[in-house]
Amino acid sequence: MITKVSTKIGNKDVIIETGIMAKQADGAVTVTCGETVILVTAVMSRKPREGADFFPLFVEYQEKTYAAGRIPGGYFKREGRPTEREILTARLIDRPLRPLFPEGMANEVQIMAMVISSDGETDPDVLAVVGASAAVAISGMPCSGPVGAVRIGRKDDEFIVNPTYVEQDESEFDLIVCATEEGVIMIEAGAKEASEDILVKAIELGFEESQKLIKLQKDLASKCAKKEQKVELKKIDPGFLSKVKEFSGKKLTEINSLSSKDERIEMMDILSKELVEKFVTEEGEIKEPDVTAALNKIEKELVRGTILNEKKRVDNRGFEDVRDIECKVGVLPRTHGSGLFTRGQTQSFSVITLGTSSDEQRIEALQGEAQKTFMLHYNFPPFSVGEVKPVRGPGRREIGHGALAERALLPMMPTKEEFPYTVRIVSDILESNGSSSMATACAGSLALMDAGVPLKKAVSGIAMGLVKEGDNFVILTDIAGLEDHYGDMDFKVAGTSDGITAMQVDLKLKTGITMEIVRQALDGANKARLSVLDKMNKVIAKPKESMSMYAPRITTLKISTDKIKDVIGPGGKIIRKIIADTGVTIDIEDDGTINVASNDGEALNKALEIIGKLTEEPEVGKIYNAKVMRIMNFGAFCEIIPGKEGLVHVSELSDTFVKNVEDVVKVGDELLVKLVEIDDQGRLNLSHKKAKGESKDEKQGRDTD
Repeated sequence: MITKVSTKIGNKDVIIETGIMAKQADGAVTVTCGETVILVTAVMSRKPREGADFFPLFVEYQEKTYAAGRIPGGYFKREGRPTEREILTARLIDRPLRPLFPEGMANEVQIMAMVISSDGETDPDVLAVVGASAAVAISGMPCSGPVGAVRIGRKDDEFIVNPTYVEQDESEFDLIVCATEEGVIMIEAGAKEASEDILVKAIELGFEESQKLIKLQKDLASKCAKKEQKVELKKIDPGFLSKVKEFSGKKLTEINSLSSKDERIEMMDILSKELVEKFVTEEGEIKEPDVTAALNKIEKELVRGTILNEKKRVDNRGFEDVRDIECKVGVLPRTHGSGLFTRGQTQSFSVITLGTSSDEQRIEALQGEAQKTFMLHYNFPPFSVGEVKPVRGPGRREIGHGALAERALLPMMPTKEEFPYTVRIVSDILESNGSSSMATACAGSLALMDAGVPLKKAVSGIAMGLVKEGDNFVILTDIAGLEDHYGDMDFKVAGTSDGITAMQVDLKLKTGITMEIVRQALDGANKARLSVLDKMNKVIAKPKESMSMYAPRITTLKISTDKIKDVIGPGGKIIRKIIADTGVTIDIEDDGTINVASNDGEALNKALEIIGKLTEEPEVGKIYNAKVMRIMNFGAFCEIIPGKEGLVHVSELSDTFVKNVEDVVKVGDELLVKLVEIDDQGRLNLSHKKAKGESKDEKQGRDTD
C-alpha cells in the first residue's frame, strides 16, 4: 500500500512516502523537498547480537552522484569509501536516534540513507534525519521516537527555516535542531560569533518546526506502521546486582574520591578482579561480562547520586569549576607553528603547516566542486587513554571531533585575499579525560597565532554536562570522562570573547532537554569560555608578526587576464622553465592572481623579476637594455621585454650616417634603446642614439656631482 503525507517547512513542502521502494526492508520511506529525494531504509536483526555490550546501531549515508546528473571522478568512476561529509551526516542521523532505543537492546539495527535526486538547492542532511526517524517509526522497531530535524539560518535579522545552499552561505549561523515531542535532543551549529540570546531563539524556532515533522511521521505511522517487534532486552539480575553493590559500594566510593584518573583505573581493575574471583565460576551462570555490567551500573548510580543528592563531583570540583589549564606555544623548532593545551588530564597538541594553493583540498559534492584552504585533522591515539589498540586511520569519531573544532576556528580565519596560504592543523590528543574536541579548538587557536596566521580573535571551547532525574537536575561545567560517560548530556560550546562560533549538543535522555536547561548551559559555557580565553591570552594574545623561517613566503601579483598566456607560455613551456630555474611554486588563477611561493628569498625575487618582465607593458620614454633579434636593411628589430619587439630605424642607430646596419649591430647583441613612440597600430619605435645620449648626460651629471 502506497502512503503519502506532507507538511510545509519554511517555504517548501516536505513529503514522506512509503510503499513504492525497498519493500523488503522493515521500514522504507522517501523524503522529498523541492526536487531533492532521499531514500531511507531501516532493518533490524531478528536475534540479539551475541556478547554485545552496547547497542549495535549502524548508520550509512550516501550521496549518489547520479542524483546531480554527474559521473564520479577518479579512476574507478563509481562511489567509493564515504566522504567526510557523508560520515558527518551519518553521525547526524545516529546521534538523535540512538538514545531512543531501549536500554539493553542488542539486536542489530541498520539505517541506510541514499540521496537519489538533488536539485542543487536543498541540503539533504536534515531530510535524511527525518527519513531515518520515519523509517524506524513504521518498521515496528521498539523506539521512543519519532524525532523532527530542521536547519535554521538568519539573514538581515530574519530567521530562515531550512535555508538553501546559497542562503546558508549568506547566513549568520548554520544551526540544526533535532527534537522529540518533549524537548531538544540534539543541536549542531556553526556561527559567526552569534550571541547566546539569538541562538536560544533560533533553537526555540527549530523545536517548534520539528513538531510539524513529528506530527507528520505519527500520521504516517498511524496509517501503515507494522506491528511492534518484540526484542529481548539484556538486563542484570536484581539479586546479583544487590550482591555486587554490597561487596563493592564502599570501595567504589573510595575509588571515585581519588583525583587521579590513573589511580581510579588501577583501583577499578583490582576491584573488578576481586568481583570476578568471587562471583564467576566454571559451573555458574555468572560470567565476567555480567560482573562488568553490574559494576558499571553501580558506579553510574553512585556518580549520579553523589552529584544530585550530595551536590559533589567525583573530583571534588564545584559545579562551575574548570580544571587547571596550561598553555604553551612554539613547542617544536622546525614546524610552522605549534600549540600545547592541557586542561586537567586532557591534552591537545596542535601543529600548523602552511602551504600554497596547490595544497588546497579539492572536494566533489552534490552542489558542485569546491576547494578548502583550511583543514583541521584530529587524531585520537590509544595511548591517550592508556590503551593498546591497532591504529587503522581516523574513524567516525575522529572525523566528527575534527570537524567540530574546524567549525569553531573557521569564522576567525583570514580570507584568501588577506592570507594566501593553505592552512592545515593536525591535533594529536596526547591525553584524554573529557572534551578533547574543545581542547583541540583551544590548542588550534594557540598554534595559529604562534604560526603568524592573522587570526581575527582567539577561540576557546568548553563542554557542559547534565545529570537529571525527574525535575531534579544539575548542570556541570567542564565535564570529565566519568561525568560524560554516566551523565545525560554533552553540550560543547566554542567561541570568541564576542560570541559563539560552534556548538554541538548530544543527549542520552529520551525526552530531550527543555529550553531552560539550554539557557543555563549556554550561560555557564559563556563564563567558562571567557575564563579559558583569559588563560590563553596570557600566553599569546595576538598572532606573531613574523612567520617561521621555515614557512614558505608567498607574494601575490595581479596581472591582466590577457597576460596569463605570456606567463604560462605555449604548452606551459615558460612557467615550467621559471619553476625549474628558481625552484619556486607558482599558482595562477583565472582572474589574473599569481601566487609565487618559496622558502628562498633570492629565488622568490628572481621569479618575481622574470614574471614582471613577462607581464610588463612597454612605456614610452623608458630606456631598455634590448636584444637584437633580426637585422633588416632599414634597421634592427630588438626585444625590449619578453615577447615585445620594436624597430630601431637605421637613422636612430647612431649619431653619424650608417650605410650598413650590420656595421653597427649584429643578431644577439645587446644595446640600450629608448621607446620613443607606440604608433596607432601598436608598433614600437626605438632609438639607440637617444638612449645613448641620455645615458651619457646622466653619467656627466654624476661626475659633476
